[in-house]
Amino acid sequence: MINQTPQVVTIAGSDSGGGAGVQADLKTFQAREVFGMSIFVALTAQNTYGVQDAFAVPESFIEAQFNSLASDFNIRAAKTGMLADSAVVKTVVKMYKQVDFGPLIVDPVMIAKGGHPLLEEEAVATIKEELLPIATVLTPNLPEAEVLIGEKITTEEEMMAAAATLQELGAKNVIIKGGHSQKREASDFVLLEDGTKFWLTAPRIETANTHGTGDTFSACITAELAKGKSLEQAIITAKQFIQAAISQPIYVGHGHGPTNHWATIIDDIQVTKV
Repeated sequence: MINQTPQVVTIAGSDSGGGAGVQADLKTFQAREVFGMSIFVALTAQNTYGVQDAFAVPESFIEAQFNSLASDFNIRAAKTGMLADSAVVKTVVKMYKQVDFGPLIVDPVMIAKGGHPLLEEEAVATIKEELLPIATVLTPNLPEAEVLIGEKITTEEEMMAAAATLQELGAKNVIIKGGHSQKREASDFVLLEDGTKFWLTAPRIETANTHGTGDTFSACITAELAKGKSLEQAIITAKQFIQAAISQPIYVGHGHGPTNHWATIIDDIQVTKV
């Protein structure tokens, strides 16, 4: 029975306020009943008001964390979050190619909810050139997708075209999240490697408690894949999970509060095949 429990790892930055980053990922892993581990690549001084300070972990220590986990655990899926700068991205890509951590879910974190940049500008090119080609799933929100393709995205047709462009850059499966749109419903567009396309739609919830939504969504996909679920089902479950985490609020801090990782999933997601 050694190493039979589903195991996953988050490769990301720490949120000292607990609502996003590695902390949100680990809470999601626990809620979805997989054993979560972490590789810290950056640290932040952060609360619900925003990020007050941040710095990257030395590359040698990132490598040491990869090697430590690879020597002992049976990691079935992994995800990235905040990667800080080009040197960190390059180190993560190099090490991921050396280990067997299963499918890689890339959440291209760029800006914190309070507006603080979490990725240096020159690192965007490194992500496009080196990280996307090893990504099993890419989960940008609208602003992140716009940065990656270098174009504005305002319509559903442009979301679909952007997903295709990101797939051409190397990401096998792409989910463009529509939470930043101004529409009455929050719709995400999914483009899978086999050509399957569908929209995931849920009622928009007016709340300030959305800190860590992207981390939680991508972490849930990671957990479901580690348990052997199909990619399509993992994505749908993740949408249900984040919708529940937003719609069943908790009240922490004075600013952009965190989502509720112990929320109960309810089936209020509409799946529309294209």
